Amino acid sequence: MARFSRLQVFNTITSTVLVPLYYHPDAEVVKKVISAAYQGGARVFEFTNRGDFAHEVFAEISHWIGTACPAMILGAGSVVDAGTAALYIQLGANFIVSPSLNESLAAICHQRKIAWIPGCGTLSEIHKAERLGCEIVKVFPGNEVGGPGFIKSVLAPSPWSSLMVTGGVSPEEENLKKWLDAGACCLGLGSKLMPKDIIAAGRFDKIEETVKEAILFVQAYQKQKEKN
Repeated sequence: MARFSRLQVFNTITSTVLVPLYYHPDAEVVKKVISAAYQGGARVFEFTNRGDFAHEVFAEISHWIGTACPAMILGAGSVVDAGTAALYIQLGANFIVSPSLNESLAAICHQRKIAWIPGCGTLSEIHKAERLGCEIVKVFPGNEVGGPGFIKSVLAPSPWSSLMVTGGVSPEEENLKKWLDAGACCLGLGSKLMPKDIIAAGRFDKIEETVKEAILFVQAYQKQKEKN
């Protein structure tokens, strides 16, 4: 059962903005990555459903995270069907992210009061996802569907939409700023936030530092926006 309500998930994602996403077949490595992101200020983490027995890795992390990182909201990503969504929800996922718009996920997620963030690449898909009850819609892959210009163009006729961008997002201030300027409400970061060479070298302190710097920038950006 989820530890956080759907409203808590929405508010935390939109307030912290950064959503680290990661997969590794070794649960101990994932724990170190989550701990680093948590110490850096992240409060939402997407475990990507990739590789054989990924759900078993998630189950171990789900048991561990409540004590080790109690304020971290853990969700599952790359979920493409209702059966897999149900499995991860049973294992404690607080939200489900999918790369595409599959209506069958709406029923299972909404029945269990779990936030569902589907991947969309057109305004029609975004509006359909919202009609299905999604508070946040993922624009994926962000760069390939049109980049920041696409986000800005969508929000012109649909300013109520809350758009998460994944794909093409990096922790550098210039990159973060262009997506935020376009109107994205949150940003999913994977390999560019947690490079393979950094993890292989055991430099989890570097991940913590990068997350902290990115979040500090986002906070400063939000404060400046409020003033304007």
